[in-house]
Amino acid sequence: MSLTSAAANLVTLAEGAEHGGNHQSLNPYVTGIGAFVVLMLLLWITTRFNRDR
Repeated sequence: MSLTSAAANLVTLAEGAEHGGNHQSLNPYVTGIGAFVVLMLLLWITTRFNRDR
């Protein structure tokens, strides 16, 4: 695959995203808060197992 054909494929893909690629049920706030909670949970688990410090 050449660079020009890869760029043409990416342009075609990006043009299709203009028509609203997000699902209506996906709320960015819920997604962000969910990701934050998961990361905080992983941080808490990591600090519980690292008691040698």
